Amino acid sequence: MRRTPLLIAALLLAGSLSLAGCVVVAPRHARVWVPGHWSSPHVWVEGYWRYR
Repeated sequence: MRRTPLLIAALLLAGSLSLAGCVVVAPRHARVWVPGHWSSPHVWVEGYWRYR
């Protein structure tokens, strides 16, 4: 019974890390997803696809 909160916490952490957004390394001439990020002060750059 004590393992349940630890398991739930581990699953929530894994889920949030998987949604954190990292650029996936792809083979040459492939599309990669660039996640959204904050640029200069108060400017949000939306995620976009780019060709590598």
